[in-house]
Amino acid sequence: MATMENAMEAFAGESQANRKYLAFAEQAESEGYKNIARLFRAASDAEAIHAKKLLKAMGKIHPTKENVDAAVSGETHEFKTMYHGFLKEAEAEKKSDVALVFTYAMKAEEVHANLYKEAANNLAHKQDMSNRTVYLCPVCGNIFLGQPPDKCPICMAVRKVFREIQ
Repeated sequence: MATMENAMEAFAGESQANRKYLAFAEQAESEGYKNIARLFRAASDAEAIHAKKLLKAMGKIHPTKENVDAAVSGETHEFKTMYHGFLKEAEAEKKSDVALVFTYAMKAEEVHANLYKEAANNLAHKQDMSNRTVYLCPVCGNIFLGQPPDKCPICMAVRKVFREIQ
């Protein structure tokens, strides 16, 4: 059992390093350090490779229906339970910057859960989701299928900042 616990810990560390190095790359780029940014992006991608291999080795990648069901469960837990508690604590500690991040994440996770439920419904009918353009709000993480609104309903970011996801 220790090996699988170690693999889970390694997966968590590799996943966090992936995101952290990507954020470091963006910061380096914004300061004009293009080559350091490239190094951070390469390391970020390397950490993602490690995380994916660990996930596969642990047998945590399942058929799509099971993966979608797990995503619904995880996202639902986040918006119904996890972020509510985090938000209360951040507000009590007067950490408004962190509270705002928790609020955005909580609201976006609800959207994600509903989109995964739509995917699950399609899978129940042996169908893929309809071919709609997917947009991501880079401010709060909200996802839109099809034509996005003029402003994000969660964070009020304007449409022109949304990223189209391929």
